[in-house]
Amino acid sequence: MAGSSLGTIYRITSWGETHGKGVGVVVDGCPAGLSLSEEDIQVYLDRRKPGQSRFTTKRKEGDQVEILSGVFEGRTTGTPISLVVYNKDQKSKDYSEIANVYRPGHADYTFDRKYGFRDYRGGGRSSGRETIARTAAGAIAAKVLKEMGIEVYAYTRSIGPVTVDPDLFDPSIRDQNALYMPDEKAAREAEAYLDQKIKEMDSSGGVVECIISGMPVGVGEPVFDKLSSSLGKAILSIGAVKGFEIGDGFAAAQSVGSVNNDAFVMTCGSSESVNKEASEITEESEDSANKEADERKAGHVVKKTNHAGGILGGMSDGSDIIFRAAFKPTPSIARKQETVTRDGENAEIEIHGRHDPIIVPRAVVVVETMAAVTLLDLLLVNMSSRLDRVKEFYHKNE
Repeated sequence: MAGSSLGTIYRITSWGETHGKGVGVVVDGCPAGLSLSEEDIQVYLDRRKPGQSRFTTKRKEGDQVEILSGVFEGRTTGTPISLVVYNKDQKSKDYSEIANVYRPGHADYTFDRKYGFRDYRGGGRSSGRETIARTAAGAIAAKVLKEMGIEVYAYTRSIGPVTVDPDLFDPSIRDQNALYMPDEKAAREAEAYLDQKIKEMDSSGGVVECIISGMPVGVGEPVFDKLSSSLGKAILSIGAVKGFEIGDGFAAAQSVGSVNNDAFVMTCGSSESVNKEASEITEESEDSANKEADERKAGHVVKKTNHAGGILGGMSDGSDIIFRAAFKPTPSIARKQETVTRDGENAEIEIHGRHDPIIVPRAVVVVETMAAVTLLDLLLVNMSSRLDRVKEFYHKNE
């Protein structure tokens, strides 16, 4: 199966099925010397594991991660890091009744047509359980980003008709409710809405928003490997995502240039920081570094607004990167639905088993970690974009 790997330097390869022995990931390109433990990764996996509330599947999995390689005496070695989470609570018999029937909204039909067979036990590779691999790999990337002062924060922006009120937005309370909403009032309203959907044997969709702060200017490539397109590919590869937008997104189509353009202004510079930077430069890079320091004496460039969402020309512009991902309703619902069998006969289906009435809360950390994977990879690629900085790096490390 092609398409299970992502990244250029920080490269991840996902493997495993929802009802197989386990799921996991191989991470290549992680710099050596990062302090890393299973606990560092487990914190992220705990945010997506099942059975945490009445709004998630009742499958009981601890999702305990094991590091099989790439870490020695608590630090990464620079070699491939292999991670595994063993499946403990498979109930494949729950899916035996649908072995010959295509579930509406699932990948059953397309998977069958592509490969000539399908793993009907919960979807196999197409299951949401595959996101364990992404989350584990992204947890490592997020830790590297924190070392660089870069923070990635995702949250549930909306569920069905309920949207977080910007005036009540409080990042600190995101993890204090089952829906990962940083707005207590919206969380209560969304819970009531989901309880109603459960009674109706239905499900709901929603939107996850992600805010990335601390990104340096100029990360991302200007053509095919734009930061925006790379983020889009990573986020849209999450199974239930049906829409993606950055900054004003689709609202920009109803805007005008005089409003949508973000004005540039200069901030006041700090002579102390400029002088410190100038004292640390090497002789070989003196000309270019002094030039940059001189430019910052009067301040640095910032934007008055952020309609662009932190990305201009495919590259980070120094302001917060803001994007949103729209998730479809969970396709597995208990209502009777029309479908066809593998033999081409019309049929009806009622899906039993353990399913989330909404995907969004458990997907918040998946969005966060997939963004981290993308950012770290492009940051590493970006290190070779300027000759003076390559020369400075090797001169300092002679």
